[in-house]
Amino acid sequence: MFGPAEVFGDANWLRGGDPAYKINIISACADRVVSNHLGTLVHTDRTYREYRGPIDTLLVAGCMGPRELHYEPGFLDWLRVQSARARRFGSICTGAFVLAKAGLLDGRHATTHWNWASELAQDYPRVGVDPNPIYIRDGSCYTSAGVTAGIDLCLALVEEDLGRALALRVAQMMVVFLRRPGGQSQFSATLEAQIRERRPLGDLLAWLADHLRHDLSVESLARRAAMSPRNFARLFKQELGKTPARHIEDLRLDAARRQLEASSLSADEVAEACGLASAEVLRRMFQRRLHVTPSQYRAAFGQLRLH
Repeated sequence: MFGPAEVFGDANWLRGGDPAYKINIISACADRVVSNHLGTLVHTDRTYREYRGPIDTLLVAGCMGPRELHYEPGFLDWLRVQSARARRFGSICTGAFVLAKAGLLDGRHATTHWNWASELAQDYPRVGVDPNPIYIRDGSCYTSAGVTAGIDLCLALVEEDLGRALALRVAQMMVVFLRRPGGQSQFSATLEAQIRERRPLGDLLAWLADHLRHDLSVESLARRAAMSPRNFARLFKQELGKTPARHIEDLRLDAARRQLEASSLSADEVAEACGLASAEVLRRMFQRRLHVTPSQYRAAFGQLRLH
């Protein structure tokens, strides 16, 4: 709740003059003082019953799991009415379950924290749940993954309202990325490898991300893992659900995205740093996997172009 709210508060402060946002923390219960999943008390501005006036942006905060969400039945009726009136509405993390319960996600694409995405899809089959993105916009509805993804979403809203330059200043003030590495995905190939570090191929998976310029053929990797190529390829697919070649391309794509987002390296230099044969190979990989060229990706996600 407070991380996303700080985005709007910092936007007001950095912009100066009349504030662009007035922030209200509204209780979904009869009391203004509510308990969160950490066991601490939160003093809200008012309850949903007390709130009067228009709402421009309505965001429902989540907590540690959908079963920890507490709200009165009447709050869902209020939420339906206010969401219809608001310019935009959405959720942070498991707040998507409240929107879904109110029927506000029916027929829409939405996301939530990956840990509860399958539960959201199972409980609300009319919602098109995608566990991968950091946030999703479907019309006037915005849903996001975990708490830090809520910050990403609110930075995007500030950029939408007040421009990229101010949103970047807010991101710098909060010491976060305006466009985080990974291209707006909850997952990356490197994180996927870290999750499996304690499994048979854990040491090799941890080594791969830092050695993309090495010979990463199946034969070479099998020798490093002290296995036959056939057994290595079989175990690798069993562990990660994809071939070694696909995982290595995923790692190189992740690395290339990070370089394009945060450096001024040329396409040839990015390709070399990621273990790719040439800028043309890099371009073909981006077009095949992301449907954009490296230059188009940098224009959309690069942070250095404003400096």
